[in-house]
Amino acid sequence: MSTKVPSIFTRIAKGSARAMGRPLTFCIALLLVLAWAISGPYFGYSDTWQLTINTGTTIVTFLMVFLIQATQNRDAEAIQIKLDEIIRSMDGAHNALLDLEELEEDELMRMRSNYLELAERARRRLKSGKDDTGVPEVEHAKNIVSNIRGGQRKPR
Repeated sequence: MSTKVPSIFTRIAKGSARAMGRPLTFCIALLLVLAWAISGPYFGYSDTWQLTINTGTTIVTFLMVFLIQATQNRDAEAIQIKLDEIIRSMDGAHNALLDLEELEEDELMRMRSNYLELAERARRRLKSGKDDTGVPEVEHAKNIVSNIRGGQRKPR
């Protein structure tokens, strides 16, 4: 797999996210707010003085929302791909679990109920002094997995 040079937006978003998450950045922001607060008497707590902090924080907040969302989207996609690869590579795993994030809510809830039942069975086994390891099947799990969208992925 060849490595592609990231886009300018990706490089800026990653670099900004890295910088914004550092303690030094927090300290700088805190110092700016303190300097603004201390300068209040000098400027007579004027409307312009108040507008300065309001405008600055609004702009930073607005930009940070997009930065955080872009970073989370990229991270979530990378995690999904890694999880899909783990599922795909495991012998006996249900490959229908790949791309679950594309299913409708009701379909996800049906699949989730199978895993809740599996967890409950494991707890009962532990309470009775038995082992809870292994690869047990929930009785109707295979049917539900194969019936969701007829085993087909939802078109994007």
